[in-house]
Amino acid sequence: MDINILREIVTVASFATFIGIVGWAWSRRNRSGFEEAARIPFEQD
Repeated sequence: MDINILREIVTVASFATFIGIVGWAWSRRNRSGFEEAARIPFEQD
């Protein structure tokens, strides 16, 4: 296995992880939790 193939595998895996995180963050079932977390700084004294 060449080092360049390993680099390509790591790059593709990192990109897939990034896309997965973006999909998770934009999913509808997480929206209410994120909106609640966004209001926390404004609710503190």
